[in-house]
Amino acid sequence: MALAGEGADLAHALRRRPLRRPGENLIVALLALCAAVSIATTFAIIIVLFRDAIGFFREVPVGQFLSWGAEWQTLFEPRSFGVWELVAGTVNVTLWSMVIALPLGLAAAVYLSEYAHARTRRFLKPLLELLAGVPTVVYAYFALTFISDDVLLPLFGQNVSFFNSLAASVMLAVMILPIIASVSEDAMASVPRDLREAAYGLGATRLEVAFRVVFPAAISGIMAAILLAIARVVGETMIVAVAAGSTPNLTLSPLESIQTMTGYMLQVALGDAARGTTDYTSLFAVGALLFLLTFTLNVGAQLIVRRFRESYE
Repeated sequence: MALAGEGADLAHALRRRPLRRPGENLIVALLALCAAVSIATTFAIIIVLFRDAIGFFREVPVGQFLSWGAEWQTLFEPRSFGVWELVAGTVNVTLWSMVIALPLGLAAAVYLSEYAHARTRRFLKPLLELLAGVPTVVYAYFALTFISDDVLLPLFGQNVSFFNSLAASVMLAVMILPIIASVSEDAMASVPRDLREAAYGLGATRLEVAFRVVFPAAISGIMAAILLAIARVVGETMIVAVAAGSTPNLTLSPLESIQTMTGYMLQVALGDAARGTTDYTSLFAVGALLFLLTFTLNVGAQLIVRRFRESYE
């Protein structure tokens, strides 16, 4: 106890001790400046986003914007700004991409963590992570020209639109597969070997150890991987803008054309909307709602990860 107290006093004294080299003071100041710039930039983005969003709500009532029955129709009269069709499009691609990517990513993580030889793991894991480096515009046009045109149309015929949610969801699943697999595998690899050996000593098989010992012990890291993948899908723009279409649609069907929140924002940003018009400010209103949704998702992710976090000493 005495040694611990002396160590704490020494660490406290070292933290309070002035830096000997003047260059270190400069480095500390630069690091603090970088942190301040990042915080200031974040607040500036929030201020600009909500300032222009408030300008939109001066012309369009909040009740219409959040009305469940209102359509998102900005091209023809009478114009309507019911945002739930865009929210439904975002939920649509998120749902189906997770349905595809989640089992594949977790299966890959279990294989890499519990079954693969060390040399196989060193080869496969970087290869899998290369998928995260492919430009999203490549994924987008692959979804449009191959998944939709050469796979879904011959398979479903007239029941599927050329621009559809499923083609975009397949590519989104491929895009987030490295996130789920890599982060989950890291969480499983951090589980102490003693837990595995104890389970093997009780006669458990490798599959039972993977799913009944390692998986529950690494659940906080796995949940973090899943929530990170969801946030990545929600914020993706190019794939959904090219492959999913630009038709606001209140549906969860994967075979129909939809429009996501980010897809609409790209459409307005590339269009001829003049600054200060309703079309222009609607971009910020949708962006503000997207910001609130992703912020809520991140806060919920932190709460979930803390709730299920396991500590091993």
